[in-house]
Amino acid sequence: MSDTDAAKLTADLIRCPSVTPADGGALDVLDSLLSGAGFTCTRVNRGGINNLFARWGDKGHARTFGFNGHTDVVPVGDESAWTHAPFGAEELDGILYGRGATDMKSGVAAFAAAAVDFVQSTPPEGSVILAITGDEEGDALDGTTALLDYMDEAGEKMNVCLVGEPTCPENLGDMIKIGRRGSMSAWFTVRGVQGHSAYPHRAKNPLPAIARLMDRLASHELDQGTDHFDPSTLAIVTIDTGNPATNVIPAECKGTVNIRFNDTHSGESLSTWLKDEATKVATEFDVEIAVEIKVSGESFLTPPGDLSDLVSTAVQAETGVTPVLSTTGGTSDARFVKDHCAVVEFGLVGKTMHQVDENVPVEQIHQLKRIYSRILSDYFA
Repeated sequence: MSDTDAAKLTADLIRCPSVTPADGGALDVLDSLLSGAGFTCTRVNRGGINNLFARWGDKGHARTFGFNGHTDVVPVGDESAWTHAPFGAEELDGILYGRGATDMKSGVAAFAAAAVDFVQSTPPEGSVILAITGDEEGDALDGTTALLDYMDEAGEKMNVCLVGEPTCPENLGDMIKIGRRGSMSAWFTVRGVQGHSAYPHRAKNPLPAIARLMDRLASHELDQGTDHFDPSTLAIVTIDTGNPATNVIPAECKGTVNIRFNDTHSGESLSTWLKDEATKVATEFDVEIAVEIKVSGESFLTPPGDLSDLVSTAVQAETGVTPVLSTTGGTSDARFVKDHCAVVEFGLVGKTMHQVDENVPVEQIHQLKRIYSRILSDYFA
């Protein structure tokens, strides 16, 4: 019986300096492992991004389980602040260190190892798909979306998908993500007329306008939450004028907000609200306000049911912990997968992700592999 070492595979992946958009050889490592186990591997590269699609079993089988994850990582920052080399994959006292140790090379290694061992030891009546991207930490324009576009064109289909992102806040097993809030940002540029501060009547000061607009937006209650989501939030993230003079009224200033929204709203409905508020303030202060909006992802929910039950059962069996079904946190590539099939997320504890000396307990990698293995076994039972 095959016994692929998920911790060793994690270390091999960490040694690949795959800071977005660089691949650093990470997908070569996975391609070699999966091809050797009978997976058909296809490189789906787009826009300078490397992605890997791997399938075991017949194409288009009615019962297909999918995993999704990423091998790209965020920059290391000040390397001199690291106690352990960011891409050294050093293990000390049962802890494996390195960029991507938590987010999420360990998750990819765990589900790849589980999939390889599963199809070799108990070949299922169905297919197993791994969709692995190198563009999750960046703009995500040519990563999982490229893989899903390829699948659509090639007639490939996952019936359900598990994204292996870190989901647990404190202990392995304590949280499964069944949805995510939507995310969007809006940039406001207020244009007035520059003038001398001693003669404000000869100018149009954009600063009171941006102050009023930001206050209106931040003071507005978007909603009170829903059955599965916390209340939506709006945060003012910057107000910029760049005016070093105390005797000059500037001609222009800018403000930016970020909104995390639940299923009460859509990106479109919130965009309309933001533009309406900007128009009201522009009229009140007799200035021009330009609005630029980017919706990073819509809110979504996979209602509790067969898929979340499948994952919960495996988590409980392997950890003794009953996971909470949650929609908290930021965005993930599940926001793209949800348009293809039912999707949930489950992975490691995320406390050290993106931090200096990012790390993961080696035993937790093995434990995560056992959870993924049980999920596969139960799904195809």
